[in-house]
Amino acid sequence: MTLRKATGVAVAGILFASLAACSGDSDTAATASGEQGQNWRYAHEEFEGDVQDVFAHKFKEYIEENSPHTVQIHRFGELGESDDIMEQTQAGILQFVNQSPGFTGSLIPEAQIFFIPYLLPVEDAQIVEFFRSSRAINEMFPELYAEQGLELLTMYPEGEMVVTANEPVRTPEDFRGKNIRVMTNPLLSETYRAFGATPTPLPWGEVYGGLQTNIIQGQENPIFWIQSGGLYEVSPNLIFTGHGQFTTAMMANQNFFNGLSAEDQQLVRDATDFAFNYITEYVPGLGERMLERILESSDQVTVTRLTAEERQAFMDRAPRVEERFINMTGERGEALLNQFKEDLAAVLGSD
Repeated sequence: MTLRKATGVAVAGILFASLAACSGDSDTAATASGEQGQNWRYAHEEFEGDVQDVFAHKFKEYIEENSPHTVQIHRFGELGESDDIMEQTQAGILQFVNQSPGFTGSLIPEAQIFFIPYLLPVEDAQIVEFFRSSRAINEMFPELYAEQGLELLTMYPEGEMVVTANEPVRTPEDFRGKNIRVMTNPLLSETYRAFGATPTPLPWGEVYGGLQTNIIQGQENPIFWIQSGGLYEVSPNLIFTGHGQFTTAMMANQNFFNGLSAEDQQLVRDATDFAFNYITEYVPGLGERMLERILESSDQVTVTRLTAEERQAFMDRAPRVEERFINMTGERGEALLNQFKEDLAAVLGSD
């Protein structure tokens, strides 16, 4: 059975379950509060034990310990890929979803800001403080998500983006002729064009096979995802370019959230804060721990950490990506980018 066919079966199943639970009216069940507990559905993009899964289970833990409600978690592949679970959330089949702005960018072009290379720091303490304090993250983004029927509850970093390839890469010239898998995200494609590679959009379910058969010669992900997905087995050269952080957003169907009692809305916010606080302590150091596991598992893996001089060659190509972002998003995107930079300056102590 193909992934798409499996997705169709899964979606049909959850639709049936949703209708059965709600007696034909999902809003009625979703808005119930007080003594009557409800089962809320939450889907994310990762495997068991990965960062989004840990976050989801902390959210579930808080909800179930502090209310009569329950949370049913669906991991990667159970209900399809990222675009599938977003569609199900917008339709009200799912109440909560975790999705990277890499995929959300098709709905919210401004979300692609996270793919401007060398915009965000990769150092753990700096990135956590940025997400806690950023006005762009905490005030401007919720308005953009609301336009798509989504209640943005939080955004959080999952770790430095690391490139894997069929051979070590140290310069943009080394990327020439390589098909690098990217999410279906125009700005991420622009980044890899700027880096000298050929960006190749590919669903996550086809990445391992694509690397194995040389359809693609590389991809990018945080280290924990490279480890849990076994990507190092078929793409063993790890390149730390320092160009970005993998970011994800946790959100709710807005009609569902608005229909909750004030008490349950606060419960959801408190559960989100609980999970956020946990994950921002869990993620720092995770990449190095997973890298150790990779190196223990394979003697074929190489690790390349670009020097400051080597990194500069890539950084010199970043302005064209920033320019492309502004062209794509107009004045609103430019205002968001300016606020991003102001927020970052406050965290980094820059002028």
